[in-house]
Amino acid sequence: MEQQNNLLEGNIVKTLLIFAGPFLVANLLQALYGAADLLIVGKFSSSAEVSAVATGSQFMQTITGVIVGINTGATVLIGQYFGKKKYKHIADTMGTVICIFAIMAVILTVVMVVFTGNITTLMRTPVQATEYTKEFILISSCGIPFIIGYNAVSGILRGLGNSKAPLFFIAIACLINIALDLILVAGFHMGSTGAAISTVTAQSVSFLLGIIFFKKKGFCFEFNRTHIKLQAAKAKIILKLGLPIALQDGLVNIAFLVVTAIINTMGLTASASVGVVEKLIVFSMIPPFAFASAIAVMTAQNIGAGKPKRAKQSLYTGIGFSLIFGIIFCIYSQWNPKSLISLFSTDRAVIVTASLYLKSYSIDCILVCFVFCINSFLVGYGNSMFPMIQSTIATFLIRIPVPYVLSKMPGVTLYQIGFASPLASALSIVMCMIYMRHGRYNKRHIY
Repeated sequence: MEQQNNLLEGNIVKTLLIFAGPFLVANLLQALYGAADLLIVGKFSSSAEVSAVATGSQFMQTITGVIVGINTGATVLIGQYFGKKKYKHIADTMGTVICIFAIMAVILTVVMVVFTGNITTLMRTPVQATEYTKEFILISSCGIPFIIGYNAVSGILRGLGNSKAPLFFIAIACLINIALDLILVAGFHMGSTGAAISTVTAQSVSFLLGIIFFKKKGFCFEFNRTHIKLQAAKAKIILKLGLPIALQDGLVNIAFLVVTAIINTMGLTASASVGVVEKLIVFSMIPPFAFASAIAVMTAQNIGAGKPKRAKQSLYTGIGFSLIFGIIFCIYSQWNPKSLISLFSTDRAVIVTASLYLKSYSIDCILVCFVFCINSFLVGYGNSMFPMIQSTIATFLIRIPVPYVLSKMPGVTLYQIGFASPLASALSIVMCMIYMRHGRYNKRHIY
């Protein structure tokens, strides 16, 4: 299997766009999983089931964030080895990745299935949605091995410069998910249960397609079963790079969960409103996340090849493209938020309440363009500690405390609570700028 994109040469704008494009579309399609679930459940089921899908999918997103974080460590390591043309090290890293994720799949699935009821209670799910939420989380938990498998396959391919194959896997899976949603939710009126079944089925397809691709295409270097073993040295590097990213993503998602739990105490309308807005925000953040993911791989490969200036150019280019999308979404959200909310709910009260939340929250879509891209640039260098530190500070100083305090104040609406996320991102930007100016990120060890 040949490298799909040469990230080490050529015009930086063209190279980044070609490589980030499949990231962008793949992430868009992956977001359609949850969006299709919420949209179709919102059209054909009750607000209680909308709340269940919103709450349950938010928790599953937290699990996915941890998986993606650790996987990023593997992607960066493979990218740096690829830049240095150390193919045996790539094969050993791939084998170690398979072992790490196999262990994770078993542990996470068991934990989630056993503690489904506790998780539902912890989320302070509205009484009307409790049973629906339990069932949604339980079924979704059965898909964790497939989520892990797909991300492992995609991480390996992207580290090698191939961002197109993961797009194909997720495109097929997305079509299956939407088709099953229409059959089970709209046709058989299975509500949130049907949505969960659809998603798990689609996830299994994306993973199986990845396995088939590996077997048919092979690699431009030797890789066989003998490489599939847990090598302590490689595992240590992967976890050293990936765990801080996983913790960073986990903290952000946990913050979302905490905010969801806080707002769930404000009633069913508020709960459903937050769920709808979170789905919209996920879509709006796909472009900066896609460019940031591309920046991490480009930085890793170029640092491995001894081209730090080209790596930094990819950072500036990625921020610029991300801002285009972020600014457009923010402006539209201020102008006509109800048109976006009505895509996911026909409940008049939810539309009005969610529109207020979207207006303030959408400001974050501009600020995260800087945060995502800078963090990924640092990760590509092999520095995953600082992104974790600044994310931890922003989470515990602003992202969680502000919504909690505001929710206790009389007369406060979701509009005021929505400012918590942009405030947290603003603090992260300040910390990133200081670190980039005075830090020693470019002195990190290159593996």
